[in-house]
Amino acid sequence: MTFSEFAEYLKKLEETSSRLKITEILSDLYKKATLDEIDKICYLSLGILAPNYKSVVFNLAEKMMLQAIAKAYGRDSKDVTREYKEKGDLGIVAESLSKSKSKTGLNVLTIYENLLEIARDEGEKSVERKIGQMAELLERVDPLSARFIARIPVGKLRLGFSDKTILDALSWMETGGKSKSKTIEEAYVILPDVGILARSVKEKGIERTVKNVKPIVGIPVLPMLAQRLKSPAEMIKKMGKVFVEPKFDGLRVLVHFKRGKFIKAFTRNSNDVTEMFPELQRIGEILNCDEAILDSEAVGMDPEMKRLLDFQTTMKRRRVHQIDLTAKAIPLSFQVFDVISCDGVSFMDKPYFERRKVLEKIVRKGNKLLVLDETLLTQEPEVINREYRKNIKLGLEGVIVKKYDANYVPGRTGWRWVKMKQEEASEGKLSDTVDCIVMGYTVGKGKRASFGLGQFLVGVISNTNGKSKSGRKILTLTKIGTGLSDVEFRSYKKLLEKEIVKEMPKEYEIHKNYTPDFWVNPKFVVELAGDDLTESPIHTSGYALRFPRLVKFRADKGVNEATTLSEIKTLFKLQNK
Repeated sequence: MTFSEFAEYLKKLEETSSRLKITEILSDLYKKATLDEIDKICYLSLGILAPNYKSVVFNLAEKMMLQAIAKAYGRDSKDVTREYKEKGDLGIVAESLSKSKSKTGLNVLTIYENLLEIARDEGEKSVERKIGQMAELLERVDPLSARFIARIPVGKLRLGFSDKTILDALSWMETGGKSKSKTIEEAYVILPDVGILARSVKEKGIERTVKNVKPIVGIPVLPMLAQRLKSPAEMIKKMGKVFVEPKFDGLRVLVHFKRGKFIKAFTRNSNDVTEMFPELQRIGEILNCDEAILDSEAVGMDPEMKRLLDFQTTMKRRRVHQIDLTAKAIPLSFQVFDVISCDGVSFMDKPYFERRKVLEKIVRKGNKLLVLDETLLTQEPEVINREYRKNIKLGLEGVIVKKYDANYVPGRTGWRWVKMKQEEASEGKLSDTVDCIVMGYTVGKGKRASFGLGQFLVGVISNTNGKSKSGRKILTLTKIGTGLSDVEFRSYKKLLEKEIVKEMPKEYEIHKNYTPDFWVNPKFVVELAGDDLTESPIHTSGYALRFPRLVKFRADKGVNEATTLSEIKTLFKLQNK
């Protein structure tokens, strides 16, 4: 398929607001794609070259792309920048400046390989080379292709759909409808790479793909998440026999180990953070197996490995520079609590008590790097309360309660895992924190005016079908301006100003009373605590968080992992009980 043909499909997608129509267009596109093309087409239509876990990034800012466009079409950079400020879209600028209507018919694979080569170029003078290569590529394609190619490096393709729509389209490609969407989703949570799945479905069909899918070392499985409940009595009623384990305030890390080949570490959002943890290179001395995927919580310790540190201190390990020095200052303990696969065998469909036994066999005792979570088996609500109080005194977040015989099921479904961060008797408190999306911010008054940041406007996700192409809407919940130090106000301002947009993003729904001074793209997730939730006629979620306090920026979470409206409704019901 030529890229110009592919660009025509992208144009149709851009002009379509109907989720169903987008699915049909993608389905037709996948039918026409060859086996070698379909995975690349999936990535490119999402505006990426590879999924998160491969860490393929362009490192080309808008300023660099403007230089590439100017060079491609022999224009002065200042003129191109001026035109961009008028039109607000790099793609439209590139398309309007493209001179010829008939250019070489480069195919999708050639364009993809060119873009991949540009993204992987590193080292001295790599920026200059990237600009030159991008200019050459833009000069060789037709105007419509230039529109979409120019948007990809800066993450501005945004055609209004996500991986979920691609899974629907794969079902549509085979069946003419979405009847097998849930079947493909079963494979996706184990192998969350739409490119690999699309190629497999194209070659083998949906049933054979799902039947043969299993966790692969090096490709992150979507993690299992905990539900919320405040009452231990209700936990026992819903779950029966349970394990009670400590809840740490750390970073969720899925560790992938293959002896003699590689060790990888992924966040719950499938980001590769291997460089953050150089100490993992010695886990081969600790594990009694040749390969494994382990679920854990990385918790910062003091240099003597005697005292737990808080989440923000642990997250300092994400700094790229001088990681060895940071590792010495902030050593880590990986609290291992589950095994997903071991020596090529998947344990996702095995009960939790069996997975615990496997962990006890493969993790050597007495080491301080991989530490098995303490666990207590019970059917007594008071035991859960007692463990909760004990852990709070130790400075932990509370407890995780796990169903004795639960399978490992990615996502937050069923009563398999439940977290308890507030005691049952506590009044006027939420049973958990909420993870909200930053939608915009106001400049602030008085002292905060000097920071350029006074309050965030934050919201939660509603996954109901609506105005946005993907069906996702982001609804306001509260404004937040407490819980930050002066240093944090300044640092968060620098983060947010990189994502400022002139107009409110289409997926946002707000009441005019809450219009911020600056809108930002939905990129950042913040964890908030609050006294309680109240019904609100003005906030578009229908609820307001009273006395909100910023707990932390969640750099480990993506926007799709933010709290949903249905979860807010659950928290509201729990609090009123």
